[in-house]
Amino acid sequence: MYRKLLSSIREYKRPSLEAPFYVSLEVVMECVIPFIVARLVNNIRAGCDMYELLREGLLLVVMAFMSLLFGILAGNACSVAACGFAKNLRDDMFRAVQKFSFANIDKFSTASLVTRITTDVANVQEAYMMLIRTVIRGPFMIIFSFVMAGIMGGRIALIFIFVVPVLALGLFSIARWAMPTFRRLFRKYDSLNSSIQENVYAVRLVKAFVREDFEKEKFAHAADELCLDFTRAERILALNNPMMQFSMYIVTLFVLYYGTYRVITSRGLDMNIGQISSMMTYSVQILGSLMRLSMVFVMVALSRESAARIVEVLNEESTLTSPENGITEISDGSVEFSGVCFRYGGEGGQYALRDVNIKIRSGETVGIIGGTGASKTTLVQLIPRLYDATEGTVKVGGIDVRNYDLEALRNNVAVVLQKNELFSGTIRDNLLWGDNDADDEKISEACRIACADEFIDRLGYDTRIEQNGTNLSGGQKQRLCLARALLKNPKVLILDDSTSAVDTHTDAKIRAGLKQYMPEVTKIIIAQRVLSVQEADRIIVMEGGEIKETGTHEELLKYGGIYNEIYLSQHNEISKE
Repeated sequence: MYRKLLSSIREYKRPSLEAPFYVSLEVVMECVIPFIVARLVNNIRAGCDMYELLREGLLLVVMAFMSLLFGILAGNACSVAACGFAKNLRDDMFRAVQKFSFANIDKFSTASLVTRITTDVANVQEAYMMLIRTVIRGPFMIIFSFVMAGIMGGRIALIFIFVVPVLALGLFSIARWAMPTFRRLFRKYDSLNSSIQENVYAVRLVKAFVREDFEKEKFAHAADELCLDFTRAERILALNNPMMQFSMYIVTLFVLYYGTYRVITSRGLDMNIGQISSMMTYSVQILGSLMRLSMVFVMVALSRESAARIVEVLNEESTLTSPENGITEISDGSVEFSGVCFRYGGEGGQYALRDVNIKIRSGETVGIIGGTGASKTTLVQLIPRLYDATEGTVKVGGIDVRNYDLEALRNNVAVVLQKNELFSGTIRDNLLWGDNDADDEKISEACRIACADEFIDRLGYDTRIEQNGTNLSGGQKQRLCLARALLKNPKVLILDDSTSAVDTHTDAKIRAGLKQYMPEVTKIIIAQRVLSVQEADRIIVMEGGEIKETGTHEELLKYGGIYNEIYLSQHNEISKE
């Protein structure tokens, strides 16, 4: 796990090594300064002259300046290394998510991925910052301070041998006690982010159904749960300071009592005031470093859970991979399903498709109709390899889709999904997703075929689209998504109920435009309305993940099966209107 994380350091290895180097020099300066101060105190007490006083004072200033300089250099190197590491880590995670298949995306919730890329990376960043600075500083400070305390105080420094282990045991026990509570926080963060995401995304629906109070209560519950766990953990960690203060008072009392006793009994020969003052400084440095190390232990242990969640994303292998030396040329738009079965969730899941066999000629228009849950969308998602068939083969241009280069396949199979997604930016920006090099003439033609020119001519191509296209109607979004797909100039065009929000007149114009301007493109139209598919060369009727009927509009009406029932039902509804 740590090896995987450390691979994201890359170009920030140098500042990662410079930080502990500068920290060690800073610690040396800080440990020598009390020694110089003690010597200066003793020299003043002995009645030194002004020259000696100035010399010692200047040495102190130089050492303090050096300590400050090394501290600044360490802080700067540490910040660059930690922030750069976090930047690379987020970039690596985002790139990993971009490679995920639909099956991989289904495994992680959106809220969980957001938490991992933000909160979890921030935890790991802070832990890394502590590791290359505080973790180096703490042991160095304890060792150097203990050595200097031994030099200055002799046997009096033995107090640390008793106090330090006891304090260390107490501090680290408190940290371990708090860890289970901290681990629970991540699941609470996911729940909180999920509540925020759902509410913001569906804010219009929330207001339409007057569910603001319900959403407030749901969010408040998630926030309260998070607050309770944080409070519980902080209460445990709050014991650190009293324990630290208690140990500090014990050491202070001992140093003052025993040190004063030795000063008086030896008349300053065995120990002097300067040594006592330096001992006090070293005790603060040793015990303070221990406390900081305990907090580092908490942070590192906490970040371990974050690290595991991050590595889980980084190690996730896409269920769909592009074959080595995959085929990049697709000869035509023919599509064939041979004995295709599919189930979500792998071997343990329920079958969504069973024994599907279809042959679609290049340039043919095929309509797919059926009730909700008939797996129409699942069927067409196998063509551009958004999922792979569990059993059987799917071919495009006479070749198994798994043998194609994935990018080449998807560039030749355009899908207008049932859920229309637009991105914040201009209308032109969204259209150029289909072809980034498209000129104005090509864009205008695609918009004309999709009947999007009717409103784009009024709004203009530079009109800004808000996130998720909230400032456009459902029909406008559908037509923009269709125009975007047409710009790809695909060999296979899949329309997944993509004209459900447009009126029947516009729907007919779109179908006529596709037939006239793109006769060589294979068109697969999924629809709920019979009117949208009745002019297709062939209509496939699905139910329960199986193909029940196939034929033209007239043939299926004569057959008198499911299609006929759908037609009569919709025809009667239109007649009543």
